[in-house]
Amino acid sequence: MRVVIFGGAGFLGKRLANELLIKGGLSSGPVNELLLFDKSIPENFITDSRVQCIEGDFGDESVVRNILTTSPDLIFHLAAVVSGEAEKNFDLGMQVNLNASLSLLEICREIELKPRLVFASSCAVFGGDVSKPIVDETAPIPRSSYGTQKAVIELLINDYSRRGFIDGRSLRLPTIAIRPGKPNEATSSFVSSIIREPLNGETAICPVPIETEVWVQSPKSVTFNFIHAANIDESELGGNRIITLPGSTVSVNEMVECLGEIGGELATSLIKWEPDEFLQSIVLTWPPHFNVARASQLGFIQDKSAGEIINVYIEEEGPFK
Repeated sequence: MRVVIFGGAGFLGKRLANELLIKGGLSSGPVNELLLFDKSIPENFITDSRVQCIEGDFGDESVVRNILTTSPDLIFHLAAVVSGEAEKNFDLGMQVNLNASLSLLEICREIELKPRLVFASSCAVFGGDVSKPIVDETAPIPRSSYGTQKAVIELLINDYSRRGFIDGRSLRLPTIAIRPGKPNEATSSFVSSIIREPLNGETAICPVPIETEVWVQSPKSVTFNFIHAANIDESELGGNRIITLPGSTVSVNEMVECLGEIGGELATSLIKWEPDEFLQSIVLTWPPHFNVARASQLGFIQDKSAGEIINVYIEEEGPFK
């Protein structure tokens, strides 16, 4: 199997790469070649003879074309400008999230590659009345540029698959928590920060009310779901290649309570409550309640609780200060 991960040096890209290299899990066979593409890749990123790392601009059509002419069997498309940055910089979001993604699909069509393609979409494609649960038939009405860009690519992947240009599937990811490292420009970044920073003895800023509910999934579960999506036969998906992943609805208060059980009052005292109008204008339009029967029927997994998500993070990233 020849596999390409666009966005391969990101947190999820690296995790997915390691999972494929160490455990495999692809029903079509072992990974013989793995190409990781990103705008910047650290030295000695992954030391494995099967891995090739390429730095470049995802928006550079010639670079992407050269990669695709190696005829990969499977493509994971994780490259993106995150939500907050896409909202602040409309041109950049359109260039990467929409135009470069469309270019990727067009190159596949032009060279008649027809790879299996797994696209990392987002539950940010939904917005509006957050009191109504989202079901599989709910139409996306995004309230952000990021969500709009993702929704457009979802529809294009559906149509390119219908036409036989690719064998695509789009996964609508919940907020991924808990991410290691530093905060990024994603509007959901605080969901990880309010756990990660206090566990390391650092202050975290929470920009939303404590009763705010979010739809989340752990990195461990989303990595499984990426690989599972690659294993599903196209006959099981029919004309709908869009799958809303089964996350868990948790409130900020639940997460803080779990943090307190682990780190005590000292940890929770490190959370500072500072409302942010910009972040709230996006985050509070994201529905937190979903009924994702189709994803469950297809075998995708979810985390059981906020406590499980935090404990997975502690097991993988601890010990802490």
